[in-house]
Amino acid sequence: QVQLVESGGGLVQAGGSLRLSCAASGRTFSSYNMGWFRQAPGKEREFVAAIIWSGGSTYYADSVKGRFTISRDNAKNTVYLQMNSLKPEDTAVYYCAADRHLSVLTTTKYAYWGQGTQVTVSS
Repeated sequence: QVQLVESGGGLVQAGGSLRLSCAASGRTFSSYNMGWFRQAPGKEREFVAAIIWSGGSTYYADSVKGRFTISRDNAKNTVYLQMNSLKPEDTAVYYCAADRHLSVLTTTKYAYWGQGTQVTVSS
């Protein structure tokens, strides 16, 4: 089992940057694929970015490609989401998720989820 805790959210002006972190418990973090998702008020949760267990491959939603970067540090049991050139439409609660299966990478079917961190981008 994996427990996930996100941090790093906050209020930022459009064009600014934030780095989200997701700390995972357990000694098997390096065997999990990790994803970042977001959910805006009144909208469904959507995929943002994912990274496979080794860090060797990453995936992004078209809406964030070129602006966001996902990375992981398996020694620290942590996955990051660097967000640059933020836009008001990036405002949402951001969640990290973990799963051993590659088949769920860009879906919401991950087994484990954090509680989320709020990101608000002002115009």
